[in-house]
Amino acid sequence: MKLLLVAVAALAAIGLSACNTVSGMGKDVKAAGQGMSNSAEDVKEKM
Repeated sequence: MKLLLVAVAALAAIGLSACNTVSGMGKDVKAAGQGMSNSAEDVKEKM
């Protein structure tokens, strides 16, 4: 019974940390896209 409880707790911890990792990656991709969009607008204005 204790082994099952430890296994469930470990899986829950891994699952929660994976969600944070994916969320952080999504924010990084969003920021990179925004930077590219801003650069494109700057080039467009200079033309």
